[in-house]
Amino acid sequence: MSDSIFLSIVIPAYNEERRLPDTIQQICAFLETQSYPAEVLIVDNNSSDNTYPLAVSIAEDHSNIRVLQEPQQGKGAAVRRGVLEARGEYRFMCDADLSMPIHEIARFLPPTLTDFDIAIASREAPGSIRYNEPFYRHFAGRVFNQMIRMLAIPHLQDTQCGFKCFRAPIAVDLFNKQTLFGWSFDVELLFIAQKSNYRIHELAIPWYYNSDSRVRMLSDSVRMLSDLLVIRRNERRGVYE
Repeated sequence: MSDSIFLSIVIPAYNEERRLPDTIQQICAFLETQSYPAEVLIVDNNSSDNTYPLAVSIAEDHSNIRVLQEPQQGKGAAVRRGVLEARGEYRFMCDADLSMPIHEIARFLPPTLTDFDIAIASREAPGSIRYNEPFYRHFAGRVFNQMIRMLAIPHLQDTQCGFKCFRAPIAVDLFNKQTLFGWSFDVELLFIAQKSNYRIHELAIPWYYNSDSRVRMLSDSVRMLSDLLVIRRNERRGVYE
């Protein structure tokens, strides 16, 4: 169909009034150079600042931008809402900080990348580059990944980077099985994908550290471990079947 959408970009937004305008400007400039039809979904997740009215104002000037409000708190809830309401053949979750340059999206899509169900950005795959990241932040990421590899997904180097692309049917299947809606939601999605034998491609990217990162080493490590145990419990109970 001529009005079909090739790419949907889903941006979860919690208190992003400062970063959102520049992010949307970069995304729109990128999409204007592409030959395919695309849409952008901004999902406000109970922001306490002006994120929602700002997003609505931006959308008024762009016919391909939609703004949603997700009342359930958590990044996973916001991404789920956007992905399931998206209409694109490929659905790309994108952090509002654009720590991965927006033009890298082309590498996650045909014709550049083919024969995949899920493509995930990786800061650890061979060829990836990290810019300006403090040692403690990298160390925390490695701690998270070691827990994930031991308890859930042994073959992926980086499950936590906030840029992932799903083919539409795969996205619908995975997000409808999702039970975690906080910080570890994408680990659960990839765990289900692994069980389902979906093709996961880990793509090395350039990544720029943002000092506004909301990762907290101690509390997030404890939360990650708790969520991993929930995932394993769900598996034993057949939740993901």
